[in-house]
Amino acid sequence: MQPVDYTTLMAVRAELVRDWIPSRIEQVFQRDLFTIAIALRTLKTKAWLTICWHPQAARINIGEAPPRSRDTFTFSDQLRHQLNNLALIDVAAVAPWERVLDLQFAQRPGEKPLWHFYTEIMGKYSNAILTDASLNIVAPARQISSSQSSVRPIQTGAKYELPPPITKTAPRLEESFSSWQERVSLIPGNLKQQLINSYRGLSPKVAAEIINSAQLSTQQSTADLLERDWQELFDYWQKWLKSLANREFIPGWTNDGYTVLGWQKTESVKNVQILLDRYYREQLNQQQFQQLHHQLSQKLNSLLEKAIRKADTFSQRLAQSADADISRQQADLLMANLYKWQPGMKSIALSDFETGEPIKIKLNPEQNAVTNAQSLYKQHQKLKRAKDAVRPLLADTEAEINYLQQVKTALERLENDWNASDNKRSNRSLEDLQALQEIRQELVQQSYLTSERQEDTRQDNKDFQPYRYTTPSGFELWIGRNNRQNDWLTFRIANEYDLWFHTQEIPGSHALLRLEPGAIPDEKDLQFAANFAAYYSQARQSEIVPVVYTQPKHVYKPKGAKPGMAIYKQETVIWGRPQTVTKN
Repeated sequence: MQPVDYTTLMAVRAELVRDWIPSRIEQVFQRDLFTIAIALRTLKTKAWLTICWHPQAARINIGEAPPRSRDTFTFSDQLRHQLNNLALIDVAAVAPWERVLDLQFAQRPGEKPLWHFYTEIMGKYSNAILTDASLNIVAPARQISSSQSSVRPIQTGAKYELPPPITKTAPRLEESFSSWQERVSLIPGNLKQQLINSYRGLSPKVAAEIINSAQLSTQQSTADLLERDWQELFDYWQKWLKSLANREFIPGWTNDGYTVLGWQKTESVKNVQILLDRYYREQLNQQQFQQLHHQLSQKLNSLLEKAIRKADTFSQRLAQSADADISRQQADLLMANLYKWQPGMKSIALSDFETGEPIKIKLNPEQNAVTNAQSLYKQHQKLKRAKDAVRPLLADTEAEINYLQQVKTALERLENDWNASDNKRSNRSLEDLQALQEIRQELVQQSYLTSERQEDTRQDNKDFQPYRYTTPSGFELWIGRNNRQNDWLTFRIANEYDLWFHTQEIPGSHALLRLEPGAIPDEKDLQFAANFAAYYSQARQSEIVPVVYTQPKHVYKPKGAKPGMAIYKQETVIWGRPQTVTKN
């Protein structure tokens, strides 16, 4: 993930000072452990300022509004108490070449600041610290004890101090070409690394952009540069410093991230705020998707293995219980042939009542024939009771396996769709992440997972985003991304005119063909829906898959059934062909 460097931070500051000074603080909301959103209002507009101290995605920029959820963090409570209804009067750079901004707040513009909110964008050392006018720390996002850092502890009540200065030479626009060249070439070595080692405030990204713009290689040695190469490189060095001095930046996307200098951009962006907001949301979404998907997949595999082992055990017990009638038959034979028993017998062969075939019966030589028969009758009753007890347990375990396989199918489908998305900025990928979070909430509700923090797991139906496709005749086909959406589609959204599709006895999504009153779908529409129902199932790799469809009124949820589970009747079978599916 590309970090926010000094150049990018100055580009952000330039836009904030231009567009949002002064502004009124209307609200403070903490999104997560690392991110604060502050609502700013000017005479013209309102927006949310995102301040993040995430170790990999630390930044400050105007971003999206926070989600509609409860804020339970104490840090945001402290900020709300001190900053609400104050004016943001400045976003100051605290020192040259330091990645620290000082957000200053006062009762009204023109007055001295009452509060300082220091935003330190320094990778894993990033922090956000509220101080009073005397620079006493009131609320740090991250408390740093003296045992954690002897160089710069950060504690409530202590005096705020800037991070220790970097001892490298600061870049200067006034520095001559000869002085600059001598400094960079003093020790021959990798060009990119020599630039970074020679000056402070120069990130690997900016160094690479300067070198590439000069038509040189980042791996080139300083010893191999010609005089014209040095001059071209110095020209872009000066261009970089002029951009910083004049606050002139050109935000855009590059092949491997973003730029605020614009020399290597592949696509322009309106402003730096949009650039950073999109980039870090996408990167964090991707990181969150991969981590959460890995966590859920591991948990599901473990649960499935455990459930399958349990089902195997119950099946073995049930197979053993099948011998109950044999024990009773042997007891009856023994009682009918007591006269054939001899003391000390370990077994006896008696003729079957119906077939006349000999049946060998094991005996306890220390017991008589009657006592042996009673033992067989007791064994019969025990096996019969075990059979009656194991059957419902096996049925429950098989239902659990079916449910877990349904969830696993949804997970695999989401992973395939995410990996198949070339453009991670698409709404589709964000909907996949949301669907993954819904699966996690479902597993928490079903007690398969525990939540670290108390969270609201109630369904917000208007946030559900099922897959949507259009049939050849123009009808809409809605398909659930997970079990919660499956239930919502089938039992909340479906009306009497729709048709409900599902793979026959195969875990998969519920599909709903939306029809207007009096509309009759063609065979090609039914086949289209069947193909997609098969595609979004565990049998998506098959050539043909049995799919059933019926009216939603014939679909029922058994009492106590898990999410996504349903039974149906009056169904029609149609063969789906998942390999023919093409998604737009």
